[in-house]
Amino acid sequence: MNAVPRRVLPLLVLAQFGGTSLWFAVNAVMPDLQRSFGWPATAVGTLTSALQLGFILGTLVFALLAIADRLSAPRVFLVCALSGALCTVGAWAMVDHFQALLLWRFATGFFLAGIYPVGMKIAAQWYRDGLGTAMGYLIGALVLGSASAHGLRALADALPWPSIMLGVAALAAASGLLILALGEAPQAPRRVSTLQWEALRSAWQDAKVRSSVLGYFGHMWELYTLWVLMPLILATRLEGVQLSWAAFIILGSGALGCALGGHAARRWGSARVAGVQLATSGLCCLAAPWLMDAPAAVFYAWLLLWGITVAGDSPQFSTLTARNAPAQAVGSVLTLTNSIGFAISIASILLFVALTPHVPLGWLLLGLAPGPALGVWALWPLVRAKA
Repeated sequence: MNAVPRRVLPLLVLAQFGGTSLWFAVNAVMPDLQRSFGWPATAVGTLTSALQLGFILGTLVFALLAIADRLSAPRVFLVCALSGALCTVGAWAMVDHFQALLLWRFATGFFLAGIYPVGMKIAAQWYRDGLGTAMGYLIGALVLGSASAHGLRALADALPWPSIMLGVAALAAASGLLILALGEAPQAPRRVSTLQWEALRSAWQDAKVRSSVLGYFGHMWELYTLWVLMPLILATRLEGVQLSWAAFIILGSGALGCALGGHAARRWGSARVAGVQLATSGLCCLAAPWLMDAPAAVFYAWLLLWGITVAGDSPQFSTLTARNAPAQAVGSVLTLTNSIGFAISIASILLFVALTPHVPLGWLLLGLAPGPALGVWALWPLVRAKA
């Protein structure tokens, strides 16, 4: 890692933050749009699902066609960042037509498949040593960008919604230019000219890759569903601007978990760091029925610990997968893993949101625990090997 120029990691982090900010460009302004156009409260869930479905389709296409491994990764990132920015401008221009907005958000999700996993591949090309630390900062930027939707809601009175959408589009376009300026990593492997079907099979045939991939799937059962339910958890004690700031702080704390976990991985290994954080977030799931009514100090400490650990393990799963996947197909394996992981997250979100009116929230959160449990079990061989 010492041989890599110091400018590389900050540029990667800024580019990843800017590119993935497209994810929540519309979510941040939904209260304004609902007031302006009379949309129901469920509209935000419908738009989020449209984007997630676009991302799943995009990651499948990118993985099966090995786009990130057959073409220049920085150029793929640039094209997708510019395309995602144009989709967000299109969403702004047609924001009063809900069906058109759904299509624009679906297309945005599709192009995010060339930003999030491709950004991780670029990091893996630059950082053969210290990859866990680099991934910690890179995915920490994604987590902070995800939480920023709640921060923007808190600032909604000062920021008119058109400026937010257009500002995010400009930020995404700038992120693509940053990656292009960074250029190819000097140690990037030779690009392949054919589809790497055998390499893709490593996700279930190679024991090490399978271990990290299954661990990641357990993590994805919990992560996005908790993010969706967090405002409901906080609404039991807060409302309005206070709720938005609390959600931003708690979900944004996952960036701290990513960064600290990345540094810890240099000493203890990515598998151990991921396992400890995943087990801790699983214990937070198990404690939910009893801590929902705990004193305020205990309640917020529990949610803060959960926010740190539920996202903090993600960079280490990506690190393990990138490190153990065939070198010529790292981008495709990461992209396919993302695709399946996000499909799991959609199933989890739909299930838990549907159960919300029928199950007390504390006991509902208990249902997230099987994800971390599966993840820790799958990861155990790598933990024992001190990977």
